[in-house]
Amino acid sequence: MIDVPAGGTLTIGAPSLVLLVGPSGSGKSTFAERIFGPYEVVSSDRCRALIADSEEDQSVTPQAFDLVRYIARARLEAGRIAVIDATNVHQSARRRNLDLAEKVGVETVAVALDVPLADCLARNASRKGRVVPEQAIRDQRVDMDKTLARLDGEGFSRVYRLDVAAMASVELARET
Repeated sequence: MIDVPAGGTLTIGAPSLVLLVGPSGSGKSTFAERIFGPYEVVSSDRCRALIADSEEDQSVTPQAFDLVRYIARARLEAGRIAVIDATNVHQSARRRNLDLAEKVGVETVAVALDVPLADCLARNASRKGRVVPEQAIRDQRVDMDKTLARLDGEGFSRVYRLDVAAMASVELARET
């Protein structure tokens, strides 16, 4: 795992499957919007809204993730970067995405956003629209701690860990 300092650099090639990993409220979507192009990011919330007209409709979550993987695969097959913006704190979710990248034959990058629980809860409380239940975020933060301990052994080409300061200032270097 590479601990990226504030002002550091993430190096990502194309095509690559990039998984953002972090609890709800960790700033994944804001980070993705800042560092990646608008078409590179495939958001589970956005896919939920495309199906059910609402990011909040959890009843379509399985279909939303099918759509996430469909779009990601199409981007990868076109030689592009696909950034999956979802919590990805459960190993089973990461495994499905790693399997997809393996089938397509591209490298995989995990970007773990290691944000303190208090920050996640505060960001979640200030959201307009969908607010995630506090206990769900607490559980995701526990899962995140387990994830940080094992990400290096899951088969990713690169694993980056960013704290809050790094998230605000890291730059992206693209490999060709």
